[in-house]
Amino acid sequence: MTQLVVSNAGPLLALAKLNQLHLLKRLYGHVYFSQTVYKETVVAGLRQGYTDAHVLKLFLAEAKWSPTIVDVPADIAALFLDRGEQESVALALLHRALLLIDEERGRAAARERGIVVRGTLGVFIEAYYRGFLTADELQFNFEQIVNRDDIWISPTLCHRLLAEVLRE
Repeated sequence: MTQLVVSNAGPLLALAKLNQLHLLKRLYGHVYFSQTVYKETVVAGLRQGYTDAHVLKLFLAEAKWSPTIVDVPADIAALFLDRGEQESVALALLHRALLLIDEERGRAAARERGIVVRGTLGVFIEAYYRGFLTADELQFNFEQIVNRDDIWISPTLCHRLLAEVLRE
């Protein structure tokens, strides 16, 4: 199984909103994430009363996945990324892991350092290719992303990738 580092609130919370966090465990076995990412997703979300933060907290506890304190090297700290993204890039380098991140600046910084990246849509596509989702389930999840106003992934990208995957 591939190790996975989750960057920030976006991918984790998108999967929580869609009730698909279990795909992370099935695909990757264990997920590493920083203390800052935990604070951004769970602590801040619970404080604001977000249901998906509660779902995420329960999932992480059940999976026995806990946040990691990360020392960010100076070259990564100098990047124009938020702290959670910096820590995630550093953690991915440390574990030589796949990095789950949707934001373009973070993806570019990770790729420049030789880190393989995947976004939320890539998680669904990999789950489909590995037989964890049917074509109908893949399409349903993409449609949910397109139609929700609390998941910020380009509808155009969703439609294009879905068409490409289902055409194969």
